[in-house]
Amino acid sequence: MAGRDRVTQLLKQLQRASCRCPAHSHGYSQAPEPGTTRTTDYAFEMACSNIRYGEGVTNEVGMDLQNMKARNVCVMTDRNIAKLPPVKAVLDSLVKNGVNFKVFDKVRVEPTDGSFKEAITFARQEQFDAFVAVGGGSVMDTCKVANLYACSPDAEFLEYVNAPIGKGKPVVATLCPLIAVPTTAGTGSETTGVAIFDYEAMKVKTGIANRALKPVLGIVDPLHTLHMPERVAAYSGFDVLCHALESYTALPYNLRSPCPSNPINRPAYQGSNPISDVWSKHALKIVAKYLKRAVRHPDDFEARYNMHLASVFAGIGFGNAGVHLCHGMSYPIAGMVKNFRAKDYNVDHPLVPHGLSVVLTSPAVFTFTGSVCPDRHLEAAEILGTDVQAVKREDAGLVLADALRKFLFDLKVEDGLTAVGYSREDIPDLVKGTLPQERVTKLSPRPQTEEDLTALFESSMKLY
Repeated sequence: MAGRDRVTQLLKQLQRASCRCPAHSHGYSQAPEPGTTRTTDYAFEMACSNIRYGEGVTNEVGMDLQNMKARNVCVMTDRNIAKLPPVKAVLDSLVKNGVNFKVFDKVRVEPTDGSFKEAITFARQEQFDAFVAVGGGSVMDTCKVANLYACSPDAEFLEYVNAPIGKGKPVVATLCPLIAVPTTAGTGSETTGVAIFDYEAMKVKTGIANRALKPVLGIVDPLHTLHMPERVAAYSGFDVLCHALESYTALPYNLRSPCPSNPINRPAYQGSNPISDVWSKHALKIVAKYLKRAVRHPDDFEARYNMHLASVFAGIGFGNAGVHLCHGMSYPIAGMVKNFRAKDYNVDHPLVPHGLSVVLTSPAVFTFTGSVCPDRHLEAAEILGTDVQAVKREDAGLVLADALRKFLFDLKVEDGLTAVGYSREDIPDLVKGTLPQERVTKLSPRPQTEEDLTALFESSMKLY
């Protein structure tokens, strides 16, 4: 009895210590009784790639593939990274360990359905039994999709693409092992089963999200982050920031609907939950401490190394909790790009980098969501350096938005959507491009209408 009383006391302490706002009470849930119908979920699950971290750990990749008895390996990268030391380190390790491989270096930065299909064709033409992705999120996502469709030779492209754009079918094929070697501190794609692309017919981003896509191993070698130019470090770091903030403030898993009738239908993005909360909050603390240093001082090894870890931590958090409005609204911002070309990105097409497209709406978004879970918004603002002791809970969203604006201004982020080529005349199309992103927008703690989205884009035209 004494042990049971102790457990009860500890549970009560945890409950008192947790966020008390209605959207994040995280009360205990239970399975529905047989014969009854539950509208919201009652469970969450954690899925994450194995992660290996350390300076020079890329040198082990050849031994890993040898241990897997891989006979024919597909190495994917892009033409810029192909010239840099991370790819050389991978290929040297494969050669040293006698691993047969072929390189695909045509990955598009911010991939499209067209560039995905080119990679799929390459993968289907060969009998690859393992994949290695060396690069940022674009490379890792492309490699995941090539692996998926190579192992599903009869599948049409839209079969696994998220509904309502695609059919959103669950993945039942057994995929080949995929090792991810991230070279940026941003996407966290080495930890997740998510792959994002521009669907050119609709000029909007969508993706494929299934746990089957996640790499078997993420080789996180901090030496690779030293090759990131200043703006790449900034924009990829903002992706980490928004991953952490959005997953921490997402709709709780036990308020997400529908309740899956079979666990195979439980989405990868499940809503905030007690385990993801730990990773997301810790990632936010690292970003607050190290992102500015990592951007301003490329030779600050401590800062760049820690941002690489923050990317992993946030990836574990959002990979299971999900993101919401910043990401949902970012997809048309990136997909409808006109002429903007970001500094430090060596590409042959207009580009709003993913991290930039996400962070530009963050002040407006968190002003909007602050009223639903103010405690978490205040906690995030405090982590970012704001004194919140005298702040009223009803001002939580505004306070976090101000903290974000200051953070973005200090790192010379473009002054809103107008600075990347959009005008108020584009807002209807931006809203139209956001509406299909229900996989993430429904995870916002505050439901939104078309009018709400219009107001959010309007507020994001200028930041300062």
